[in-house]
Amino acid sequence: MRTKIKVLFICIHNSARSQIAEALLKKYTNDKFNILSGGFEPKKINPLAIEALKEEGIDISKNSSHSLFEYLKEGKLFNYIITVCDEANAQKCPIFPGMSTRIHWSFEDPSSFEGTEAEKLQKTIAIKDAIKKNIIDFIKLVEKKTAKKDFPPAWKVH
Repeated sequence: MRTKIKVLFICIHNSARSQIAEALLKKYTNDKFNILSGGFEPKKINPLAIEALKEEGIDISKNSSHSLFEYLKEGKLFNYIITVCDEANAQKCPIFPGMSTRIHWSFEDPSSFEGTEAEKLQKTIAIKDAIKKNIIDFIKLVEKKTAKKDFPPAWKVH
């Protein structure tokens, strides 16, 4: 039996971006991956994230946010830790200890969007689509056992 690849998505609140990334990776992978998400300051799931994922046929309305401290206390280790905080808040985006490949994907926080609900949803769907593209690329690279140095430079791999 093969060991599953363990992936952790992190954003500050675990309410939108990391929840979207977790849901999409689960949708597009088989049982080769064990996927979690968490945040430094967990908050309730952002309704915009719930709506944005509906067009993917994914329902996260019953999800809850998780604290990274839960995973630390449990001693969980991950092969890949992917932060999805925006560049403006990158210094606040938590670092998770342990030996793993760290990747940073910069996405705006839907909780900071302004405008009408329709405009905020449209921006969140654009974030979801960008995360989806990265997820599909990530799966291909991991399944090909691509070296860290060959990941896209924009991903900021450490």
